[in-house]
Amino acid sequence: MGQLVVVNFVSLDGVMQSVLSADEDRDGGFDQGGWVLPYVDEVVERFMSEATASAGALLLGRRTYEIFAATWPHADMNDPAVAAMNAMPKYVASRTLRDPKWANSTLLGADPAEEVTRIKAASEAETVVLGSGGLLGTLIEHDLVDEYRLLVFPLILGSGKRLFADGRTPRRLTLTATRPTPSGVLINTYRTRAEG
Repeated sequence: MGQLVVVNFVSLDGVMQSVLSADEDRDGGFDQGGWVLPYVDEVVERFMSEATASAGALLLGRRTYEIFAATWPHADMNDPAVAAMNAMPKYVASRTLRDPKWANSTLLGADPAEEVTRIKAASEAETVVLGSGGLLGTLIEHDLVDEYRLLVFPLILGSGKRLFADGRTPRRLTLTATRPTPSGVLINTYRTRAEG
């Protein structure tokens, strides 16, 4: 069975909103977009490149999909991560998107949890979730995430959409790896259930 892996940027207080650009997601009046960029160093870049290039597929919510689809098809295909992202299957959870244009993109049906369960059962590869805050709520609620690879940035934003929103069912995770970067980011890997 394939693994579902969440790879995401979060602030120390768990915010994951509008990480790369001020205009990425201003919901709720969020005006601190682009907070990741000052901390991106060679270790963060290498980690993200490897996480992307090694994925068997991507699973994205609509907003993240649209941001990626506007950028990645036009990026440098000589970069292995870019080439991999453009070539791999991409599954999109959306109630409004009708015709995804990015190569190898498939819309999930009305029940994303059921579809993701099917995708995991049919594959031995990792399916990676990037961004996709709304979709993550569904995946977490249905206990579909096998591993979190969280890049924790050394700042407190105070407000914004959080990876683990209030009202989530309590869960224990197992820390399996941690690595600091020169800019102070901690790359932490957590398993959701015991190995073995």
